[in-house]
Amino acid sequence: MSGPAMKNGSEICRDGFFESEEEELQGQAEAWKSTFAFAESLAVKCVVLLGIPDMIAREGPRATLSLNEIAARLPADSPDTSCLFRIMRFLVAKGVFRASVVKSAEAGAFETRYGLTPASKWFVKERELSMVPMLLMQNDERTVAPWHHFNECVVDGGIAFERANGAEIWSYASDHPDFNHLFNDAMACNARIVMKALLSKFQGFQSLNSLVDVGGGTGTAVAEIVRAYPFIKGINYDLPHVVATARRLPGVEHVGGDMFETVPSGDAIFMKWIMHDWSDEDCIKILKNCRKAIPDTGKVIIVDVVLDANQGDDIVKKKKKALDPNLGIVFDLVMVAHSSGGKERTEKEWKTILLEGGFGRYNIIDIPALQSVIEAFPR
Repeated sequence: MSGPAMKNGSEICRDGFFESEEEELQGQAEAWKSTFAFAESLAVKCVVLLGIPDMIAREGPRATLSLNEIAARLPADSPDTSCLFRIMRFLVAKGVFRASVVKSAEAGAFETRYGLTPASKWFVKERELSMVPMLLMQNDERTVAPWHHFNECVVDGGIAFERANGAEIWSYASDHPDFNHLFNDAMACNARIVMKALLSKFQGFQSLNSLVDVGGGTGTAVAEIVRAYPFIKGINYDLPHVVATARRLPGVEHVGGDMFETVPSGDAIFMKWIMHDWSDEDCIKILKNCRKAIPDTGKVIIVDVVLDANQGDDIVKKKKKALDPNLGIVFDLVMVAHSSGGKERTEKEWKTILLEGGFGRYNIIDIPALQSVIEAFPR
């Protein structure tokens, strides 16, 4: 039996598939990482469902709890602390929690205490700005299932969500109130996060008397705008089954309808995380209806991902670079999984659909969030 060949002092397989033993081992490590990439999000879902980030947060943002203190707060008489320890150990390694070993004042022995990190602070359910609804929606069995059909979509075409669940996402939500609630909560949670970033940097609402939020869900976003600019009349426009679940909001009128048929009139149209759900052809239809709904002096305000938006050196762009540079293209795959033709777009792609939709001028305004603002004006 022949032994391994040598190259640059390292052993390699005789078929030459790997350049070196180091490359072979590094590749194996990356392959394992890809194989178990799901583990982190599902472990985070576990601790969120158990309420562990909230337990720690109630003690203070820099507080810590021991494993026994966490277990004592769980709704169980005898929780499996060994299982809990292994989950917490994994999430400490991933940076979701921090751990410190200290001497217990009561027992006199050393114990590990767990605290929040910047990541787990976003998974505190009791805070207004929390990503928990988005985490729960994206890790629901029905939203994960479409990812298992990507190969079929490549070979045979079709819509991944429909292949997995028997209907497109909007029809499915209409027929399944529990999923509709899960989805609307996730969109509302994102709205609160993005609107804070938007209102801190974007000044384009000051001259408006009325604003129509197209695809506004339960009205979270437009309510924030009206709160900041009380002179604006806000209209929250979405499908009838969506606005039917919306609560009354000061200064906001809920209107049910279909944006592919018509859009209510206003000084400006606002669309946050709507256009990426649709194909170029569908976006052009929506934009043409928006153009009909505004005066010549009006505008469309789009809050969405611009894939190349973090290229530059101004302060906000530098802050954007703190985000994972691949996050935009991760969301593009989310569109493959959940939409019927939606995608994330580069500035060039945005320019094309804006022009065909009747908007010849636009500005891109960066905000401290994944999304950017595209302020578009009629040509």
